Amino acid sequence: MAPALAWLTALMVVPCALVLALAFFRRGIYGGIEYTFTLENFGLVFDPLYAGIFLNSARIAGTATLIAVIIGYAAAYAISAAPRRLQPVFLFFAVLPFWSNYLIRTYAWIVLLNREGLITQLLRWFGYTGEPPSMLYTEGAVIAGLVYNYLPFVILACYAPLSRLNPELAEASRDLGASALTTFRRVILPLTVPGIAAGAVFVFVLSIGNFVTPALLGGGRFQMIGNLVYDQFLTANDWPFGAALAMALIAIMLLVLMTQALLADRAAGRAAEARGDADG
Repeated sequence: MAPALAWLTALMVVPCALVLALAFFRRGIYGGIEYTFTLENFGLVFDPLYAGIFLNSARIAGTATLIAVIIGYAAAYAISAAPRRLQPVFLFFAVLPFWSNYLIRTYAWIVLLNREGLITQLLRWFGYTGEPPSMLYTEGAVIAGLVYNYLPFVILACYAPLSRLNPELAEASRDLGASALTTFRRVILPLTVPGIAAGAVFVFVLSIGNFVTPALLGGGRFQMIGNLVYDQFLTANDWPFGAALAMALIAIMLLVLMTQALLADRAAGRAAEARGDADG
């Protein structure tokens, strides 16, 4: 494990430690760093202005996560229900967007959503003659971009438990008189919750720290925490405060990941107990 641990230490632990160390210093009068110990940067993170940006980022990321989970689970369920020989083909198309650059995928949404874009042209083709709807540089455009870019993570995470489900469980449920909806709600959905949770964590963690999509599709009108960190480092030249914001964001991500891992362990424990009771 030494090569892997050395790689993680050099490229993840050390950079995070350096960013954390920056957060305990002051910004110089003309920018840069003044090496005077202070905790003001962390206190400023909880200022109502910046706390509001954190909450707004969490709301946008949560909305994108919810939409991605609904669409991704439906797609994964449809793929798992398809014939075995076709499932790899459908999975290939699900992850095909990853073959292009993230920026290219985001710019494609600008082409779709701008006032002279493809959606507006389709509306005019169907006879719409009014003012083109304002779709670009809105919160909805940011959420759409986040969902589109991270949806494959949810599909793959949900497909894994769905593909491993024993079909005899659903058959037994139907034989006992349960409807298709009841079978899904009482049998299939509970057994695939770990996949849903994993996909949701992927989307939420990646969305809350994203700064490219809000900048391009939001036009700078919707400030998210990733944009705020970016601005502190490259515009305001306030590296200590930017480092404090970055560490607060990392803490939120770690909290979400730890919560997901704890809930997954408890679910696995309950499943093991249920199997033990059934065997007994």
